Amino acid sequence: MEQKRKTRNFCIIAHIDHGKSTLADRFLEIAGTVKGKISQQMLDSMELERERGITIKAKAVRLVYSSGGDSYILNLIDTPGHVDFSYEVAKSLKGCEGAILLVDAAQGVEAQTVANFHLALEGNLKIIPVLNKIDLPGADLEKGYRQLFDIFGFKKEEVSAVSAKDGSGVGELLDRLIKEIPPPSGDPEKPTRAVLFDSAYDLYRGVVLFLRIFDGKIKQGDRILLMHQKKEYRVEEIGIFSPQPVKKESLACGQVGYICCNIKNPNEVDVGDTVTLSANPASSPFESYQKMSPMVFAGIFPSSSQDYISLREAIEKLNLSDSSFSYEPDSLGGLGHGFRCGFLGLLHMDIVQERLEREYDLDLIVTSPNVKYKIRQKGSRKTKEIESAHQFPDLQEIDHVYEPFVTATIMVPVDFIDSVCDLAKSRRGNFKKMDYLGKDRLNIMFDIPLSEIVIDFYDKIKSVTRGYGSFDYEFTGYKETDIVQLDILFNQKKVDAFSLLVHRTKAESKGRAVAEKLKELIPRQMYEVKVQAAIGSKIIASAKVRAMKKNVTAKCYGGDVSRKRKLWEKQKKGKKKMKQLGNVSVPRGAFLEVLKM
Repeated sequence: MEQKRKTRNFCIIAHIDHGKSTLADRFLEIAGTVKGKISQQMLDSMELERERGITIKAKAVRLVYSSGGDSYILNLIDTPGHVDFSYEVAKSLKGCEGAILLVDAAQGVEAQTVANFHLALEGNLKIIPVLNKIDLPGADLEKGYRQLFDIFGFKKEEVSAVSAKDGSGVGELLDRLIKEIPPPSGDPEKPTRAVLFDSAYDLYRGVVLFLRIFDGKIKQGDRILLMHQKKEYRVEEIGIFSPQPVKKESLACGQVGYICCNIKNPNEVDVGDTVTLSANPASSPFESYQKMSPMVFAGIFPSSSQDYISLREAIEKLNLSDSSFSYEPDSLGGLGHGFRCGFLGLLHMDIVQERLEREYDLDLIVTSPNVKYKIRQKGSRKTKEIESAHQFPDLQEIDHVYEPFVTATIMVPVDFIDSVCDLAKSRRGNFKKMDYLGKDRLNIMFDIPLSEIVIDFYDKIKSVTRGYGSFDYEFTGYKETDIVQLDILFNQKKVDAFSLLVHRTKAESKGRAVAEKLKELIPRQMYEVKVQAAIGSKIIASAKVRAMKKNVTAKCYGGDVSRKRKLWEKQKKGKKKMKQLGNVSVPRGAFLEVLKM
Protein backbone atom coordinates (compact mmCIF):
# COMPACT_ATOMS: atom_id res chain seq x y z
CA MET A 1 0.00 0.00 0.00
CA GLU A 2 2.92 2.33 0.86
CA GLN A 3 4.53 1.60 -2.52
CA LYS A 4 1.28 2.45 -4.34
CA ARG A 5 1.13 5.80 -2.48
CA LYS A 6 4.60 6.62 -3.79
CA THR A 7 3.90 5.66 -7.43
CA ARG A 8 3.04 8.13 -10.21
CA ASN A 9 1.96 7.14 -13.73
CA PHE A 10 2.15 9.87 -16.37
CA CYS A 11 2.81 10.48 -20.07
CA ILE A 12 4.16 13.31 -22.22
CA ILE A 13 1.83 14.56 -24.99
CA ALA A 14 2.50 17.27 -27.57
CA HIS A 15 2.49 18.26 -31.23
CA ILE A 16 5.20 16.66 -33.39
CA ASP A 17 8.77 17.93 -32.76
CA HIS A 18 7.98 19.87 -29.56
CA GLY A 19 10.61 17.97 -27.53
CA LYS A 20 8.84 15.00 -25.87
CA SER A 21 11.69 12.49 -26.30
CA THR A 22 14.34 15.05 -25.27
CA LEU A 23 12.39 15.82 -22.07
CA ALA A 24 12.20 12.07 -21.38
CA ASP A 25 16.02 11.94 -21.76
CA ARG A 26 16.42 14.65 -19.08
CA PHE A 27 14.06 12.77 -16.73
CA LEU A 28 16.18 9.60 -17.18
CA GLU A 29 19.36 11.61 -16.55
CA ILE A 30 18.14 13.47 -13.43
CA ALA A 31 16.64 10.30 -11.89
CA GLY A 32 19.94 8.45 -12.55
CA THR A 33 18.11 5.67 -14.44
CA VAL A 34 20.83 5.52 -17.11
CA LYS A 35 24.44 5.45 -15.95
CA GLY A 36 27.17 7.25 -17.92
CA LYS A 37 26.62 9.43 -21.00
CA ILE A 38 23.05 9.35 -22.23
CA SER A 39 22.37 9.17 -25.99
CA GLN A 40 19.84 11.50 -27.59
CA GLN A 41 16.22 10.26 -27.77
CA MET A 42 17.09 7.33 -25.49
CA LEU A 43 13.56 5.88 -25.63
CA ASP A 44 13.42 6.01 -29.45
CA SER A 45 15.10 2.63 -29.74
CA MET A 46 13.94 1.87 -33.29
CA GLU A 47 16.53 2.69 -35.98
CA LEU A 48 13.80 4.29 -38.08
CA GLU A 49 12.82 6.62 -35.20
CA ARG A 50 16.38 7.86 -34.82
CA GLU A 51 16.82 8.41 -38.56
CA ARG A 52 13.61 10.39 -38.97
CA GLY A 53 13.77 12.15 -35.61
CA ILE A 54 10.18 11.15 -34.74
CA THR A 55 8.59 8.85 -32.17
CA ILE A 56 6.59 6.04 -33.79
CA LYS A 57 5.86 3.75 -30.81
CA ALA A 58 4.91 4.84 -27.29
CA LYS A 59 7.59 3.71 -24.80
CA ALA A 60 7.20 2.96 -21.08
CA VAL A 61 10.06 3.38 -18.58
CA ARG A 62 10.34 3.29 -14.77
CA LEU A 63 12.25 6.05 -12.94
CA VAL A 64 13.15 6.07 -9.23
CA TYR A 65 13.35 9.69 -8.03
CA SER A 66 13.96 11.16 -4.57
CA SER A 67 11.95 14.21 -3.51
CA GLY A 68 11.47 15.69 0.00
CA GLY A 69 13.38 12.82 1.61
CA ASP A 70 11.14 10.13 0.06
CA SER A 71 11.83 7.85 -2.90
CA TYR A 72 9.12 7.72 -5.62
CA ILE A 73 8.49 5.35 -8.54
CA LEU A 74 7.61 7.26 -11.70
CA ASN A 75 6.22 5.28 -14.64
CA LEU A 76 6.70 7.47 -17.73
CA ILE A 77 5.21 6.86 -21.19
CA ASP A 78 6.73 8.85 -24.09
CA THR A 79 4.17 9.20 -26.91
CA PRO A 80 4.32 10.08 -30.65
CA GLY A 81 3.18 13.50 -31.88
CA HIS A 82 2.19 12.87 -35.52
CA VAL A 83 -1.54 12.64 -36.26
CA ASP A 84 -1.03 9.20 -37.90
CA PHE A 85 0.06 7.75 -34.52
CA SER A 86 -2.68 9.29 -32.34
CA TYR A 87 -3.84 5.70 -31.64
CA GLU A 88 -0.59 5.18 -29.67
CA VAL A 89 -1.38 8.30 -27.60
CA ALA A 90 -4.94 7.13 -26.86
CA LYS A 91 -3.60 3.72 -25.66
CA SER A 92 -0.96 5.35 -23.45
CA LEU A 93 -3.47 7.60 -21.67
CA LYS A 94 -5.37 4.51 -20.42
CA GLY A 95 -2.42 3.59 -18.20
CA CYS A 96 -1.87 7.06 -16.64
CA GLU A 97 -3.26 9.40 -13.99
CA GLY A 98 -1.52 12.50 -15.33
CA ALA A 99 -0.12 14.07 -18.51
CA ILE A 100 2.49 16.71 -19.31
CA LEU A 101 1.11 18.93 -22.09
CA LEU A 102 4.29 20.13 -23.80
CA VAL A 103 4.30 23.28 -25.97
CA ASP A 104 7.22 24.66 -28.00
CA ALA A 105 7.89 28.22 -26.70
CA ALA A 106 8.94 29.32 -30.20
CA GLN A 107 6.14 27.65 -32.22
CA GLY A 108 3.29 28.02 -29.72
CA VAL A 109 0.13 25.89 -29.50
CA GLU A 110 -0.45 23.78 -32.64
CA ALA A 111 -3.20 21.50 -33.96
CA GLN A 112 -2.08 18.23 -32.31
CA THR A 113 -1.55 20.08 -29.01
CA VAL A 114 -5.28 20.83 -28.99
CA ALA A 115 -6.26 17.28 -30.07
CA ASN A 116 -4.07 15.65 -27.38
CA PHE A 117 -5.36 18.05 -24.69
CA HIS A 118 -8.94 16.91 -25.40
CA LEU A 119 -7.87 13.22 -25.32
CA ALA A 120 -6.31 13.75 -21.86
CA LEU A 121 -9.36 15.72 -20.69
CA GLU A 122 -11.72 12.90 -21.76
CA GLY A 123 -9.53 10.46 -19.79
CA ASN A 124 -9.92 12.59 -16.60
CA LEU A 125 -6.14 13.02 -16.34
CA LYS A 126 -4.38 15.73 -14.33
CA ILE A 127 -2.86 17.95 -17.04
CA ILE A 128 0.34 19.89 -16.33
CA PRO A 129 1.06 22.56 -18.99
CA VAL A 130 4.77 23.05 -19.82
CA LEU A 131 6.52 25.51 -22.14
CA ASN A 132 9.64 23.86 -23.61
CA LYS A 133 12.67 25.20 -25.55
CA ILE A 134 12.95 28.40 -23.47
CA ASP A 135 16.68 28.45 -24.36
CA LEU A 136 15.96 29.15 -28.06
CA PRO A 137 16.59 32.72 -29.35
CA GLY A 138 13.09 32.69 -30.93
CA ALA A 139 11.31 31.63 -27.71
CA ASP A 140 8.41 33.94 -26.80
CA LEU A 141 7.26 33.03 -23.29
CA GLU A 142 4.63 35.75 -22.99
CA LYS A 143 3.02 34.62 -26.25
CA GLY A 144 3.07 31.01 -25.00
CA TYR A 145 1.45 31.93 -21.66
CA ARG A 146 -1.19 33.95 -23.51
CA GLN A 147 -2.03 31.09 -25.92
CA LEU A 148 -2.28 28.52 -23.10
CA PHE A 149 -4.71 30.84 -21.31
CA ASP A 150 -6.75 31.81 -24.41
CA ILE A 151 -7.12 28.25 -25.72
CA PHE A 152 -7.09 26.02 -22.60
CA GLY A 153 -7.68 28.44 -19.71
CA PHE A 154 -4.35 27.78 -17.91
CA LYS A 155 -3.17 30.74 -15.80
CA LYS A 156 0.46 31.89 -16.05
CA GLU A 157 1.34 30.53 -12.57
CA GLU A 158 0.07 27.05 -13.59
CA VAL A 159 2.56 26.80 -16.51
CA SER A 160 6.09 25.41 -15.99
CA ALA A 161 8.87 26.76 -18.24
CA VAL A 162 11.72 24.34 -19.05
CA SER A 163 14.50 23.60 -21.51
CA ALA A 164 14.60 19.86 -22.18
CA LYS A 165 17.90 20.36 -24.03
CA ASP A 166 19.97 21.94 -21.21
CA GLY A 167 17.84 20.71 -18.28
CA SER A 168 16.64 24.11 -16.98
CA GLY A 169 13.54 23.70 -14.81
CA VAL A 170 13.28 19.91 -15.38
CA GLY A 171 14.11 18.99 -11.73
CA GLU A 172 11.41 21.39 -10.49
CA LEU A 173 8.96 19.84 -12.98
CA LEU A 174 9.61 16.35 -11.53
CA ASP A 175 8.90 17.68 -8.01
CA ARG A 176 5.68 19.26 -9.32
CA LEU A 177 4.59 15.93 -10.91
CA ILE A 178 4.89 14.17 -7.54
CA LYS A 179 2.83 16.86 -5.77
CA GLU A 180 0.04 17.27 -8.35
CA ILE A 181 -0.45 13.88 -10.09
CA PRO A 182 -2.49 11.56 -7.83
CA PRO A 183 -1.18 8.09 -6.93
CA PRO A 184 -2.81 5.20 -8.84
CA SER A 185 -6.25 4.05 -7.75
CA GLY A 186 -7.11 0.39 -7.24
CA ASP A 187 -7.15 -2.19 -4.44
CA PRO A 188 -4.26 -4.66 -3.96
CA GLU A 189 -6.63 -7.04 -2.12
CA LYS A 190 -9.18 -7.30 -4.95
CA PRO A 191 -9.01 -9.98 -7.72
CA THR A 192 -6.30 -9.07 -10.23
CA ARG A 193 -7.27 -6.81 -13.14
CA ALA A 194 -4.71 -5.40 -15.58
CA VAL A 195 -4.99 -3.69 -18.97
CA LEU A 196 -2.93 -5.00 -21.87
CA PHE A 197 -1.99 -1.63 -23.44
CA ASP A 198 0.64 -2.87 -25.94
CA SER A 199 2.56 -5.95 -27.09
CA ALA A 200 5.61 -6.93 -29.14
CA TYR A 201 7.07 -10.09 -30.68
CA ASP A 202 10.39 -11.50 -29.48
CA LEU A 203 12.06 -14.25 -31.52
CA TYR A 204 13.01 -16.26 -28.40
CA ARG A 205 10.29 -15.39 -25.86
CA GLY A 206 7.29 -15.15 -28.19
CA VAL A 207 4.68 -12.45 -27.57
CA VAL A 208 5.64 -9.92 -24.85
CA LEU A 209 2.62 -8.33 -23.12
CA PHE A 210 2.85 -4.75 -21.71
CA LEU A 211 0.51 -4.30 -18.73
CA ARG A 212 -0.79 -1.69 -16.30
CA ILE A 213 -2.01 -3.37 -13.06
CA PHE A 214 -5.18 -1.77 -11.65
CA ASP A 215 -6.17 -4.29 -8.92
CA GLY A 216 -4.34 -7.15 -7.20
CA LYS A 217 -0.92 -8.32 -8.44
CA ILE A 218 0.74 -10.78 -10.83
CA LYS A 219 3.81 -12.88 -9.96
CA GLN A 220 6.00 -15.33 -11.87
CA GLY A 221 4.40 -18.77 -12.18
CA ASP A 222 0.79 -17.46 -11.96
CA ARG A 223 -1.74 -18.69 -14.49
CA ILE A 224 -3.37 -15.70 -16.20
CA LEU A 225 -6.60 -15.40 -18.20
CA LEU A 226 -7.12 -13.02 -21.13
CA MET A 227 -10.78 -12.16 -20.49
CA HIS A 228 -11.84 -11.10 -24.02
CA GLN A 229 -9.95 -13.90 -25.80
CA LYS A 230 -10.83 -16.44 -23.01
CA LYS A 231 -7.34 -17.99 -23.17
CA GLU A 232 -5.12 -19.13 -20.26
CA TYR A 233 -1.31 -18.98 -20.00
CA ARG A 234 1.44 -19.45 -17.40
CA VAL A 235 3.65 -16.41 -16.60
CA GLU A 236 7.21 -17.47 -17.49
CA GLU A 237 8.88 -14.06 -17.00
CA ILE A 238 7.83 -10.75 -15.46
CA GLY A 239 9.60 -7.40 -15.29
CA ILE A 240 9.81 -3.64 -15.78
CA PHE A 241 11.48 -1.28 -18.31
CA SER A 242 14.36 0.77 -16.93
CA PRO A 243 14.63 1.52 -19.92
CA GLN A 244 15.93 -1.97 -20.81
CA PRO A 245 13.86 -4.95 -19.57
CA VAL A 246 14.69 -5.84 -15.93
CA LYS A 247 13.29 -9.10 -14.46
CA LYS A 248 11.21 -8.90 -11.26
CA GLU A 249 9.38 -11.41 -9.03
CA SER A 250 6.00 -9.66 -9.35
CA LEU A 251 4.07 -6.57 -10.51
CA ALA A 252 1.85 -4.93 -7.88
CA CYS A 253 -1.27 -2.74 -8.03
CA GLY A 254 -0.60 0.57 -9.84
CA GLN A 255 2.59 -0.63 -11.59
CA VAL A 256 3.50 -0.81 -15.29
CA GLY A 257 5.61 -3.64 -16.72
CA TYR A 258 5.75 -6.67 -19.02
CA ILE A 259 5.08 -10.41 -18.84
CA CYS A 260 6.10 -13.29 -21.14
CA CYS A 261 3.91 -16.40 -21.35
CA ASN A 262 5.55 -18.30 -24.22
CA ILE A 263 2.75 -17.26 -26.61
CA LYS A 264 3.92 -18.16 -30.12
CA ASN A 265 0.86 -17.17 -32.18
CA PRO A 266 0.44 -13.35 -32.50
CA ASN A 267 -3.27 -13.78 -33.34
CA GLU A 268 -4.00 -15.00 -29.78
CA VAL A 269 -3.41 -11.50 -28.33
CA ASP A 270 -5.76 -8.52 -28.53
CA VAL A 271 -4.46 -5.11 -27.38
CA GLY A 272 -6.95 -3.60 -24.90
CA ASP A 273 -7.76 -7.00 -23.36
CA THR A 274 -8.17 -7.38 -19.59
CA VAL A 275 -5.71 -9.72 -17.83
CA THR A 276 -6.74 -11.52 -14.62
CA LEU A 277 -5.73 -14.67 -12.68
CA SER A 278 -7.52 -17.85 -13.76
CA ALA A 279 -7.60 -19.15 -10.12
CA ASN A 280 -9.43 -16.03 -8.84
CA PRO A 281 -10.77 -14.13 -11.88
CA ALA A 282 -12.21 -10.62 -11.77
CA SER A 283 -15.99 -10.38 -12.12
CA SER A 284 -15.91 -8.20 -15.25
CA PRO A 285 -13.29 -7.01 -17.77
CA PHE A 286 -12.47 -3.39 -18.58
CA GLU A 287 -14.07 -1.91 -21.65
CA SER A 288 -11.87 -2.71 -24.65
CA TYR A 289 -10.14 0.07 -26.62
CA GLN A 290 -12.16 1.63 -29.38
CA LYS A 291 -9.96 0.78 -32.33
CA MET A 292 -9.37 3.48 -34.93
CA SER A 293 -10.61 2.59 -38.39
CA PRO A 294 -8.01 2.60 -41.18
CA MET A 295 -8.25 5.66 -43.42
CA VAL A 296 -5.82 4.86 -46.26
CA PHE A 297 -5.62 1.55 -48.15
CA ALA A 298 -2.85 0.11 -50.35
CA GLY A 299 -1.72 -3.28 -51.64
CA ILE A 300 1.60 -4.70 -50.38
CA PHE A 301 3.15 -7.37 -52.62
CA PRO A 302 6.50 -9.19 -52.52
CA SER A 303 8.83 -8.49 -55.47
CA SER A 304 9.34 -12.26 -55.73
CA SER A 305 6.34 -14.60 -55.38
CA GLN A 306 8.56 -16.94 -53.31
CA ASP A 307 8.56 -14.36 -50.48
CA TYR A 308 4.78 -14.46 -49.96
CA ILE A 309 4.96 -16.75 -46.88
CA SER A 310 7.73 -14.59 -45.37
CA LEU A 311 5.61 -11.45 -45.98
CA ARG A 312 2.58 -13.04 -44.31
CA GLU A 313 4.58 -14.00 -41.20
CA ALA A 314 6.22 -10.54 -41.06
CA ILE A 315 2.86 -8.72 -41.29
CA GLU A 316 1.38 -10.91 -38.51
CA LYS A 317 4.31 -10.13 -36.17
CA LEU A 318 4.38 -6.42 -37.01
CA ASN A 319 0.61 -6.16 -36.49
CA LEU A 320 1.18 -7.34 -32.92
CA SER A 321 3.23 -4.23 -32.02
CA ASP A 322 1.10 -1.98 -34.26
CA SER A 323 -2.50 -3.15 -34.17
CA SER A 324 -3.73 0.07 -35.83
CA PHE A 325 -3.16 -1.29 -39.35
CA SER A 326 -5.36 -4.00 -40.86
CA TYR A 327 -4.56 -6.59 -43.52
CA GLU A 328 -6.25 -9.24 -45.65
CA PRO A 329 -5.02 -11.46 -48.53
CA ASP A 330 -5.25 -9.97 -52.02
CA SER A 331 -4.30 -10.91 -55.56
CA LEU A 332 -3.55 -8.43 -58.33
CA GLY A 333 -2.74 -9.16 -61.98
CA GLY A 334 0.98 -9.26 -62.68
CA LEU A 335 1.90 -8.60 -59.03
CA GLY A 336 0.63 -11.99 -57.88
CA HIS A 337 -0.44 -12.68 -54.28
CA GLY A 338 -0.04 -10.13 -51.50
CA PHE A 339 -2.06 -8.23 -48.91
CA ARG A 340 -4.57 -5.39 -48.93
CA CYS A 341 -3.61 -3.22 -45.94
CA GLY A 342 -5.36 -0.33 -44.20
CA PHE A 343 -3.42 2.47 -42.46
CA LEU A 344 -4.21 5.57 -40.37
CA GLY A 345 -2.39 7.84 -42.84
CA LEU A 346 0.33 8.03 -45.48
CA LEU A 347 3.21 8.39 -42.98
CA HIS A 348 1.86 5.35 -41.14
CA MET A 349 1.86 3.42 -44.45
CA ASP A 350 5.42 4.55 -45.21
CA ILE A 351 6.64 3.48 -41.74
CA VAL A 352 4.97 0.04 -41.95
CA GLN A 353 6.49 -0.57 -45.40
CA GLU A 354 9.96 0.47 -44.24
CA ARG A 355 9.76 -1.64 -41.06
CA LEU A 356 8.73 -4.70 -43.10
CA GLU A 357 11.67 -4.18 -45.47
CA ARG A 358 14.27 -3.48 -42.77
CA GLU A 359 13.26 -5.69 -39.87
CA TYR A 360 12.23 -8.71 -41.98
CA ASP A 361 14.57 -8.26 -44.97
CA LEU A 362 11.81 -8.12 -47.61
CA ASP A 363 11.71 -6.46 -51.04
CA LEU A 364 8.19 -5.03 -51.53
CA ILE A 365 5.98 -3.31 -54.10
CA VAL A 366 3.26 -1.01 -52.69
CA THR A 367 0.35 0.05 -54.92
CA SER A 368 -1.10 3.56 -55.09
CA PRO A 369 -2.91 4.46 -51.85
CA ASN A 370 -6.61 5.23 -51.77
CA VAL A 371 -9.44 5.59 -49.26
CA LYS A 372 -12.53 3.43 -48.68
CA TYR A 373 -15.53 4.35 -50.86
CA LYS A 374 -19.13 3.17 -50.60
CA ILE A 375 -21.09 2.28 -53.74
CA ARG A 376 -24.78 1.65 -54.28
CA GLN A 377 -25.40 -0.32 -57.44
CA LYS A 378 -28.52 0.05 -59.57
CA GLY A 379 -31.46 -2.01 -58.34
CA SER A 380 -29.98 -2.39 -54.84
CA ARG A 381 -30.66 -0.58 -51.56
CA LYS A 382 -27.47 -1.76 -49.87
CA THR A 383 -24.08 -0.06 -50.17
CA LYS A 384 -20.90 -1.96 -50.91
CA GLU A 385 -17.48 -0.93 -49.56
CA ILE A 386 -14.65 -0.53 -52.10
CA GLU A 387 -11.02 -0.34 -50.95
CA SER A 388 -9.18 -0.59 -54.27
CA ALA A 389 -9.65 0.39 -57.90
CA HIS A 390 -9.88 -3.20 -59.20
CA GLN A 391 -13.00 -3.76 -57.01
CA PHE A 392 -14.77 -0.81 -58.68
CA PRO A 393 -17.75 -1.98 -60.84
CA ASP A 394 -18.56 -0.69 -64.36
CA LEU A 395 -19.90 2.86 -64.44
CA GLN A 396 -23.16 1.63 -66.02
CA GLU A 397 -23.90 -0.48 -62.90
CA ILE A 398 -23.40 2.36 -60.39
CA ASP A 399 -26.27 4.37 -58.92
CA HIS A 400 -24.40 6.45 -56.29
CA VAL A 401 -20.81 6.71 -54.99
CA TYR A 402 -20.02 8.00 -51.50
CA GLU A 403 -16.59 9.07 -50.26
CA PRO A 404 -15.27 9.74 -46.73
CA PHE A 405 -15.09 13.35 -45.53
CA VAL A 406 -13.14 14.81 -42.63
CA THR A 407 -13.21 18.06 -40.68
CA ALA A 408 -9.75 19.55 -41.19
CA THR A 409 -8.53 21.89 -38.44
CA ILE A 410 -5.76 24.21 -39.64
CA MET A 411 -4.00 26.57 -37.20
CA VAL A 412 -2.14 29.42 -38.94
CA PRO A 413 -0.90 32.97 -38.34
CA VAL A 414 -3.38 35.60 -39.61
CA ASP A 415 -1.05 36.61 -42.50
CA PHE A 416 -1.48 33.25 -44.26
CA ILE A 417 -5.29 32.93 -44.22
CA ASP A 418 -5.68 33.55 -48.00
CA SER A 419 -3.03 30.97 -48.97
CA VAL A 420 -4.58 28.29 -46.74
CA CYS A 421 -8.14 28.96 -47.99
CA ASP A 422 -6.96 28.76 -51.63
CA LEU A 423 -5.20 25.46 -50.92
CA ALA A 424 -8.28 23.97 -49.21
CA LYS A 425 -10.58 25.06 -52.07
CA SER A 426 -8.22 23.51 -54.65
CA ARG A 427 -8.70 20.21 -52.74
CA ARG A 428 -12.52 20.44 -52.90
CA GLY A 429 -12.75 21.79 -49.34
CA ASN A 430 -15.77 23.72 -48.03
CA PHE A 431 -15.23 26.42 -45.40
CA LYS A 432 -16.92 25.55 -42.09
CA LYS A 433 -15.88 28.11 -39.45
CA MET A 434 -13.01 30.24 -38.17
CA ASP A 435 -11.95 31.17 -34.61
CA TYR A 436 -9.31 33.63 -33.40
CA LEU A 437 -6.76 32.20 -30.94
CA GLY A 438 -5.40 35.37 -29.40
CA LYS A 439 -4.51 38.30 -31.68
CA ASP A 440 -2.27 36.67 -34.25
CA ARG A 441 -3.43 33.08 -34.81
CA LEU A 442 -6.49 31.55 -36.45
CA ASN A 443 -8.16 28.18 -36.20
CA ILE A 444 -9.84 27.46 -39.59
CA MET A 445 -12.06 24.43 -40.16
CA PHE A 446 -12.98 22.88 -43.51
CA ASP A 447 -15.09 19.94 -44.65
CA ILE A 448 -12.79 18.19 -47.11
CA PRO A 449 -12.63 14.75 -48.81
CA LEU A 450 -10.15 12.42 -47.10
CA SER A 451 -8.70 11.40 -50.48
CA GLU A 452 -7.55 15.00 -51.03
CA ILE A 453 -5.49 15.24 -47.83
CA VAL A 454 -3.83 11.84 -47.42
CA ILE A 455 -1.00 12.36 -49.90
CA ASP A 456 0.71 15.74 -49.48
CA PHE A 457 -1.77 18.15 -47.88
CA TYR A 458 0.26 18.59 -44.67
CA ASP A 459 3.44 19.30 -46.69
CA LYS A 460 1.57 21.91 -48.76
CA ILE A 461 0.26 23.62 -45.60
CA LYS A 462 3.81 23.84 -44.24
CA SER A 463 4.95 25.23 -47.59
CA VAL A 464 2.30 27.98 -48.01
CA THR A 465 2.61 29.06 -44.35
CA ARG A 466 6.45 29.01 -44.32
CA GLY A 467 6.41 26.30 -41.67
CA TYR A 468 4.07 28.09 -39.23
CA GLY A 469 0.86 26.18 -40.06
CA SER A 470 -0.27 22.99 -38.33
CA PHE A 471 -2.97 20.51 -39.22
CA ASP A 472 -5.24 17.91 -37.63
CA TYR A 473 -8.31 16.09 -38.93
CA GLU A 474 -11.28 14.08 -37.68
CA PHE A 475 -13.46 11.70 -39.71
CA THR A 476 -17.06 12.97 -40.05
CA GLY A 477 -18.85 10.57 -42.42
CA TYR A 478 -19.62 9.75 -46.07
CA LYS A 479 -21.07 12.10 -48.70
CA GLU A 480 -22.22 11.53 -52.28
CA THR A 481 -19.57 12.27 -54.91
CA ASP A 482 -18.55 11.66 -58.55
CA ILE A 483 -15.64 9.20 -58.43
CA VAL A 484 -14.40 7.34 -61.52
CA GLN A 485 -11.84 4.60 -62.10
CA LEU A 486 -8.75 5.74 -63.99
CA ASP A 487 -7.09 2.79 -65.75
CA ILE A 488 -3.55 2.74 -67.17
CA LEU A 489 -3.00 0.65 -70.32
CA PHE A 490 0.28 -0.50 -71.88
CA ASN A 491 -0.30 -1.36 -75.55
CA GLN A 492 -4.04 -1.63 -74.79
CA LYS A 493 -3.47 -4.09 -71.90
CA LYS A 494 -4.77 -2.85 -68.56
CA VAL A 495 -2.30 -2.98 -65.62
CA ASP A 496 -4.36 -3.27 -62.41
CA ALA A 497 -1.49 -2.13 -60.16
CA PHE A 498 -1.64 1.39 -61.66
CA SER A 499 -5.44 1.81 -61.54
CA LEU A 500 -6.63 4.81 -59.50
CA LEU A 501 -9.91 6.13 -58.15
CA VAL A 502 -10.13 9.90 -58.74
CA HIS A 503 -12.77 12.62 -58.81
CA ARG A 504 -14.09 13.18 -62.35
CA THR A 505 -12.98 16.84 -62.39
CA LYS A 506 -9.36 15.79 -61.80
CA ALA A 507 -9.28 12.63 -63.91
CA GLU A 508 -7.89 14.18 -67.10
CA SER A 509 -5.04 16.09 -65.45
CA LYS A 510 -4.14 13.07 -63.30
CA GLY A 511 -4.23 10.69 -66.30
CA ARG A 512 -2.00 12.99 -68.36
CA ALA A 513 0.50 13.36 -65.50
CA VAL A 514 0.72 9.58 -64.91
CA ALA A 515 1.10 8.81 -68.64
CA GLU A 516 3.92 11.37 -69.03
CA LYS A 517 5.68 10.09 -65.91
CA LEU A 518 5.51 6.48 -67.09
CA LYS A 519 6.85 7.54 -70.48
CA GLU A 520 10.01 8.74 -68.69
CA LEU A 521 10.30 5.73 -66.39
CA ILE A 522 9.63 2.74 -68.69
CA PRO A 523 12.84 1.63 -70.43
CA ARG A 524 12.73 1.43 -74.24
CA GLN A 525 11.74 -2.01 -75.53
CA MET A 526 12.35 -3.65 -78.90
CA TYR A 527 8.92 -2.39 -79.92
CA GLU A 528 6.93 0.81 -79.38
CA VAL A 529 5.00 1.04 -76.09
CA LYS A 530 1.82 3.11 -76.00
CA VAL A 531 0.89 4.31 -72.50
CA GLN A 532 -2.77 5.35 -72.17
CA ALA A 533 -5.02 6.60 -69.38
CA ALA A 534 -8.69 5.65 -69.73
CA ILE A 535 -12.05 5.97 -67.99
CA GLY A 536 -14.00 2.91 -69.06
CA SER A 537 -13.54 2.72 -72.85
CA LYS A 538 -12.72 6.42 -73.24
CA ILE A 539 -9.01 7.28 -73.66
CA ILE A 540 -8.27 10.60 -71.95
CA ALA A 541 -4.45 10.76 -72.18
CA SER A 542 -1.71 9.04 -74.17
CA ALA A 543 2.09 8.91 -74.47
CA LYS A 544 4.54 6.76 -76.46
CA VAL A 545 7.83 5.10 -75.51
CA ARG A 546 9.79 4.82 -78.77
CA ALA A 547 11.17 1.44 -79.79
CA MET A 548 14.90 0.69 -79.78
CA LYS A 549 16.18 0.60 -83.34
CA LYS A 550 18.47 -1.94 -84.94
CA ASN A 551 20.05 -1.18 -88.30
CA VAL A 552 19.13 -4.39 -90.16
CA THR A 553 20.46 -3.05 -93.47
CA ALA A 554 23.96 -2.28 -92.14
CA LYS A 555 25.50 -5.14 -94.16
CA CYS A 556 23.80 -4.21 -97.44
CA TYR A 557 26.18 -2.35 -99.76
CA GLY A 558 24.88 -1.07 -103.08
CA GLY A 559 22.58 -3.21 -105.20
CA ASP A 560 18.81 -2.93 -105.60
CA VAL A 561 16.92 -0.98 -102.87
CA SER A 562 14.19 -3.66 -102.85
CA ARG A 563 16.58 -5.90 -100.90
CA LYS A 564 16.68 -3.31 -98.09
CA ARG A 565 12.90 -2.84 -98.24
CA LYS A 566 12.41 -6.59 -97.76
CA LEU A 567 14.53 -6.49 -94.58
CA TRP A 568 12.67 -3.41 -93.26
CA GLU A 569 9.28 -5.08 -93.88
CA LYS A 570 10.45 -8.22 -92.09
CA GLN A 571 11.63 -6.13 -89.13
CA LYS A 572 8.31 -4.21 -89.08
CA LYS A 573 6.28 -7.45 -88.95
CA GLY A 574 8.51 -8.81 -86.19
CA LYS A 575 8.06 -5.68 -84.05
CA LYS A 576 4.29 -5.81 -84.61
CA LYS A 577 4.21 -9.45 -83.46
CA MET A 578 6.37 -8.65 -80.43
CA LYS A 579 4.05 -5.79 -79.54
CA GLN A 580 1.04 -8.14 -79.60
CA LEU A 581 2.68 -10.94 -77.59
CA GLY A 582 5.32 -9.19 -75.47
CA ASN A 583 4.82 -8.05 -71.90
CA VAL A 584 6.04 -4.53 -71.14
CA SER A 585 8.86 -4.57 -68.58
CA VAL A 586 7.92 -2.08 -65.84
CA PRO A 587 10.70 -1.37 -63.31
CA ARG A 588 9.84 -1.37 -59.59
CA GLY A 589 10.82 2.29 -59.39
CA ALA A 590 7.92 3.17 -61.71
CA PHE A 591 5.40 1.90 -59.13
CA LEU A 592 7.06 3.98 -56.42
CA GLU A 593 7.25 7.14 -58.57
CA VAL A 594 3.55 6.93 -59.50
CA LEU A 595 2.80 6.32 -55.81
CA LYS A 596 4.58 9.59 -54.92
CA MET A 597 2.43 11.48 -57.46
